[in-house]
Amino acid sequence: MNLPNALTLFRILLVPVLMMVLLVRIPYGKFLAAAIFIVAALTDSLDGYIARKRKQVTRVGILLDPLADKLLITAALVILVELGEVAGWVAVVIIGREFAVTGLRALKAQEGVLIPAGPLGKAKTVSQVVAIALVLLEGLYSSWLPVPLGDWAIYAAVALTVLSGVDYFVRWM
Repeated sequence: MNLPNALTLFRILLVPVLMMVLLVRIPYGKFLAAAIFIVAALTDSLDGYIARKRKQVTRVGILLDPLADKLLITAALVILVELGEVAGWVAVVIIGREFAVTGLRALKAQEGVLIPAGPLGKAKTVSQVVAIALVLLEGLYSSWLPVPLGDWAIYAAVALTVLSGVDYFVRWM
C-alpha cells in the first residue's frame, strides 16, 4: 500500500460519508457535504500527482482511481436527484457516458490498447466536480448572487460530458 493508493481508498471511503451527510439533512449539511466532496475530489489530483512524481503507479491504482472518481460523481448525482437539486436526466446522461466510455476501454483493452484520459475527459471531470460543488454550495451564494450558478454549471458539465464521450468514440472506434 503506497500513499497514492491510500488516497484513492480514502476517496472511496468518503463516498458513503458524503451520502449520509446529504441524506440525514443535518443543519448546514450541504456545506459539510460540499467540503467532503471537494476534499475527495482534490485527492484525485493529489494521488495521481504523487504516483507519477514518486513513480508509484500500480495496477491497483490504475484500476481503483477511475472507479473512485465514478463512485464519487455517481453518488453525488444520485443523491442530488433524490433531493430534487438536479434533474434525473442529467444524472442519466453523465452516468451513461461513464458506462459507455468504460465499455469502450474494456473492448480496446481486450485488443491490447489502453485508452488514456484525454484533455476533454479531464475537462469533463473538472466541470462535473465544479458543478456538483456549486449545487451543494448554492445556499451560500444564492442570497447575494441571484444567478442559478449551479444549474448553469450542471448544464455546461452535461455538454462537456457528451462532447468528451463523442470524442472518445470518434478517436478510438
